[in-house]
Amino acid sequence: MESPLHGYQGDRGPAQAPPSVPASLTVAVSREAGARGGTIGKRVGKKLGWQVYNQEMLEYTAQEGASRHIIAHLPTIAARWAEERLEVLLREQNLSQNPTIADIARIVLALGAQGEVVLVGRGAGCILPAESTLHVRIVAPLADRVAYMSQWLRLTEGEAEDQVRLRDKRRAEFIETHFHRQPGDVYQYDLILNSSLLGEEVCAELIADAARAKLAARQGE
Repeated sequence: MESPLHGYQGDRGPAQAPPSVPASLTVAVSREAGARGGTIGKRVGKKLGWQVYNQEMLEYTAQEGASRHIIAHLPTIAARWAEERLEVLLREQNLSQNPTIADIARIVLALGAQGEVVLVGRGAGCILPAESTLHVRIVAPLADRVAYMSQWLRLTEGEAEDQVRLRDKRRAEFIETHFHRQPGDVYQYDLILNSSLLGEEVCAELIADAARAKLAARQGE
């Protein structure tokens, strides 16, 4: 009787591929002031069944120093990816050394490592890798943004225009200072949508469809 081949342990089937990181897709929404990007982001989250983090939530989490706590509760491979990605951003891509910005980047990376999340503002699209991110820019004509801001904040037209210009300026300075990018550079976005022409619902539907398509393409690689 022939002895079994040395080391043979039966048919185990094909080897399983290691889990990929990021595990899924993230939608990163950049927006002009008054273009209703935050509201559109919420609609996208509902359509996809994903969590939504707006600028205020990201900033609050960073101020509370919760970024390391969030990463500590990630799977080991995801936590390692987030920290390694942050190191690369700090070392090679000139991410600001400001501790608050580093904390925001750490939170964005922790959320992006698992995916299925919509992030509005704070340079999320500059932090996360393009292949696992749908980077969207929401724009609208100045007059429409002023009208929206006037109604939303109950301001005069002049006051609303001052607010729109101030917020645009601050957001541009934030991106330029901490990520060394220009918000008006159209080539960094997957989608640029005019919310005045399309409306909130159509914008949200287009973003959700694009997210599903990009995720399907990524999973089919």
